[in-house]
Amino acid sequence: MAMAFKMATASMWVTDECKNSFMEMKWKKVHRYIVFKIDERSQMLTVDKVGGAGECYGDLAAALPEDGCRYAVFDFDFITVDNCRKSKIFFIAWAPSGSRIRDKILYATSKDGLRKALDGIHYELQATDPTEMGFDVIKDRVK
Repeated sequence: MAMAFKMATASMWVTDECKNSFMEMKWKKVHRYIVFKIDERSQMLTVDKVGGAGECYGDLAAALPEDGCRYAVFDFDFITVDNCRKSKIFFIAWAPSGSRIRDKILYATSKDGLRKALDGIHYELQATDPTEMGFDVIKDRVK
């Protein structure tokens, strides 16, 4: 069963696959990242790509299209100054300048509904080019 949320222009459905993949990443640590895509025809938000536990942030960045919007979540592991292992989940709204205006509007109006469906996100980034979501930006956020 899919969970619905309202957008400004239409209803959008978050599939169980999206929520289940996120829970597997959050609790079981089997995914490093998940890329989500909106299918305009079906009005469904689906999983576009999943990165395994051994993949890195560069793999996520490479998985995002140069001319298409996506959402992504990334599980960032780090060690604190007290030598404790920590993990923070980043939500990335990717809307490159070369993407269609219609896509930018669709993704912008559906973002909050997805964020609510994915409980446990610590930080959010909005990026229109790779420099706005560079690994240094991620590291700086958790300091």
